[in-house]
Amino acid sequence: MSVRYDRRYRTLDKYRFVAGFLAVPLAFYAIFVISPFLQAIYYSLTDWSGGPIANFIGFDNFVKMWNDERFWDSTTTSLTLLVIAPVVTLVLGVFFAYMITAGGRHRKGQAISGVAGSSLYKVVYFFPQVLSVAIIAVVWGRVFNTNAGLVNGGLDLVGVKGPAWLGGEYGLALIAVLTVICWSFVGFYVVLFSAAMGGIPKDIYEAALLDGAGRGTTFFKVTLPLIWDTVRTGWVYMGIQALDSFAIVLVMMPSHAMKVTPVFLYERFREGQFGYATAIGVVLLLLSVVFSLIVMRLGNRDRIEY
Repeated sequence: MSVRYDRRYRTLDKYRFVAGFLAVPLAFYAIFVISPFLQAIYYSLTDWSGGPIANFIGFDNFVKMWNDERFWDSTTTSLTLLVIAPVVTLVLGVFFAYMITAGGRHRKGQAISGVAGSSLYKVVYFFPQVLSVAIIAVVWGRVFNTNAGLVNGGLDLVGVKGPAWLGGEYGLALIAVLTVICWSFVGFYVVLFSAAMGGIPKDIYEAALLDGAGRGTTFFKVTLPLIWDTVRTGWVYMGIQALDSFAIVLVMMPSHAMKVTPVFLYERFREGQFGYATAIGVVLLLLSVVFSLIVMRLGNRDRIEY
């Protein structure tokens, strides 16, 4: 009986209990998540064309990719979206969330107060999240249509001839895609950041108000540091979303206007170059991992407790 009360036995028993609960979830994770990644890495080193035979060719697919100008053109566009889209979306998300949470007039007995109808604004901002990405791309494709689009129609009303947004210059097409991506996801971050700001104790805002801090000082010295972990997590998630802008570009943009790496990958699959396409997918995975590590590293700061 004394063995069962020994500290080492209790520790071992605890680990057995934890391992018993984690065994099945980890097995499912290994089968349905880890295994496809390993298979993708293997097939990226073969000349697989969809049939039962896949000959090992080493790094030939990656060498081909390195010398493929179409791959570099699509990757340049994807990296541009990866840099710009998260910054614009997160800045707008934080701004709108702060206005909803603390942008209203000071009410009696409250250090901060949101604007009137803040709950309705959250629903309106979040609405694009319930729409299919394909529907969003189709609608915005009509909005940016050269001849009958809402944007060019508005420009015509003020005497300005609208450009060809989707089939003309690369810069205009990039602006159109960035607009759609930011519009699609900013509502999610408004709700996310509003929830994070709502968790900050009101006593902290009251102390800042007593010290004479204005809204700008309160935001940069109090609100932003306290929700920084949430912002950093959102930055990683939004970067991955920008890197995977497959549906928006494929549905909305003409094939000659611009391509992103996922669309270039899809076209290689459609041509039967499965091994080459899988190698492109592996590169996308590495880009996502590197981006996440950079954001987590550069955005790292001392954790603030409250």
